[in-house]
Amino acid sequence: MATTVKLQIDGDNPVLALQGFLKGLLADETLGGILVPVHHFGKGMPMATLVTEPERLDHADPLAPAFPMNSAKLLSRLTRGQAGERIAAVMRPCEIRAFVELVKLNQGSLDNVILVGMDCMGAYDNVDYKRFLGDRDPVESTIEFHRMMGRGGTDESGMELATACKACEHPAATNADIVIGVAGADMSQSMPVMATSARGEALLSGMGLPDMESANGRDAALAALVEVRTAYRDEMIERTKAVTGTLTDLSEYLSACVNCYNCRVACPVCYCKECVFNTDVFEHKPWQYVEWAKRKGSLKMPTDTIFYHLTRMAHMSMACVGCGQCSNACPNDIPVMELFRTVAARTQESFDYEPGRSLEEPPPLSVFKEDEFQETVSHLA
Repeated sequence: MATTVKLQIDGDNPVLALQGFLKGLLADETLGGILVPVHHFGKGMPMATLVTEPERLDHADPLAPAFPMNSAKLLSRLTRGQAGERIAAVMRPCEIRAFVELVKLNQGSLDNVILVGMDCMGAYDNVDYKRFLGDRDPVESTIEFHRMMGRGGTDESGMELATACKACEHPAATNADIVIGVAGADMSQSMPVMATSARGEALLSGMGLPDMESANGRDAALAALVEVRTAYRDEMIERTKAVTGTLTDLSEYLSACVNCYNCRVACPVCYCKECVFNTDVFEHKPWQYVEWAKRKGSLKMPTDTIFYHLTRMAHMSMACVGCGQCSNACPNDIPVMELFRTVAARTQESFDYEPGRSLEEPPPLSVFKEDEFQETVSHLA
């Protein structure tokens, strides 16, 4: 059984308790830094930050209901190639899952990383988080958010979590070395911290935290959360199928796309160094545009929008972890995440593959199996 210790919360301030815990981690001489969301200048959106000095953790806020980017790509940069000092990375479950996929694609390494996972209660999109924060102190707003989650997840403003979070059936961190149990915890008293690997055990044992007999109802809280989110996910997928079933429907669904490619940039598992859509392949000649327009009577600009999204789906649906950063980055509020999750649900089910589930499972398209899809092969024969 994994070692579980108690992180004491004083003054009803779980953020302060976590800051103290991270300072304790950083005091370990085997760690050179911690990657964690930080409110710079004490305000605003918390951004992933590589912290090397303990006092810089005074504005760390990994519990904030903000998710401006998936930090898996950042951790990839810190671990790819020649190894540097060992670091710890505090990440949401979808960020860890994305990083596991990147490791399997040789875009990162776990050799010098301690993954600190946290149960994820969800986050607002970028616009709604700023509305939620308002002029309040960021830490106070984070504490209020988790109180609100304890009351059933509603507030007076009527703001809702990002759709990706409401549809995420993976609120618990897997493949982490240390897991901080938020689900089911009394955030005014204490939180369980669990070591789930030998490396995590070595770090926790040196911090002198008291043992905790159980995670205080964490399993039951997670099960209830998964049930609600899974039902929402299934409804979302059915709604999306209904409005994207034909090429005409799909064209309408993506009609506001301006080919900014923000969704590609924000995607944590889209890693190609050179994308074909950033080359001159799609820089058509003026006369071509005119000819195409004459042929059809009109030509929607910019062109190649549907082809771009279909290409992304073909490349990324198997690795999609449903983090929602594609939708978060879209300037025209196209529900890109819903489309990708709908496609990914089918492709991942076909291969019985869940991205980020295990380091031992190779990406399906990198493996050839003679007995795969026999029903299709026999039908074609």
